[in-house]
Amino acid sequence: MIRVRGVEKSFGDKTVLHGIDAEFHAGQVNFIIGRSGSGKSVLTKCIVGLLEVDAGRVQYDDVVFSDLDRKEREAVRRRIGMLFQGGALFDSMTVLENVEFPLRMFSDMTAEERRERAMECLKRVELDGAENRFPAEVSGGMQKRVALARAIVGRPQYLFCDEPNSGLDPQTAIVIDNLIKDLTSEYGTTTVVISHDMNSVIEIGDNIHFLHEGRVAWQGDRKGILDSGVASLDEFVYASDLMKDIRNRLRNT
Repeated sequence: MIRVRGVEKSFGDKTVLHGIDAEFHAGQVNFIIGRSGSGKSVLTKCIVGLLEVDAGRVQYDDVVFSDLDRKEREAVRRRIGMLFQGGALFDSMTVLENVEFPLRMFSDMTAEERRERAMECLKRVELDGAENRFPAEVSGGMQKRVALARAIVGRPQYLFCDEPNSGLDPQTAIVIDNLIKDLTSEYGTTTVVISHDMNSVIEIGDNIHFLHEGRVAWQGDRKGILDSGVASLDEFVYASDLMKDIRNRLRNT
């Protein structure tokens, strides 16, 4: 579990985060949603330590991460997997080499052990057989699956996914959603997804935090979000007719 308590962050005279309280649970897909400029990215950077909090604390299970020095934080970061918005694959490396990369950097595994672990993860995301291809030789959806395999190859306790469906067609986005959901359940990972994609939120969101103007304006699950009674959230959720149709469909199930 990751706990955030009273986190504040300002840049100059502009306060971006106003006393954020949030909990992200193990074995669940936890979402941070909100409009652009709501503070999602700043909050995430504070959680992983890319930005220092001005006040409050960030806690990974029993460890108060925000109180640790740089060396002590590295031990926690080794338990974190990251799925970046653009995939961030190395063009000069094969699919297999990309997935193996974190193990070469942060583990004492032998070459044979690294290959076995990487192939296991590629199989888990249904990409065994593509290990010798380069990123430019596979589709955008396959690249995201490679990036997901790389994110989980170290068997992280915490997984952060930044806009995992960005640039993907709806069918491929569903595949990525299902993989994130299944892997979270399978490994008991504390998964935090930063997203604008309401389809993903509705399909796999177990625990959702809606940020509005630097505050948590609402927290709940994917069914509660449809009738929150919070005006700013309703405007965000029902910005499209598609979401109105989803609300009606879920109400009838």
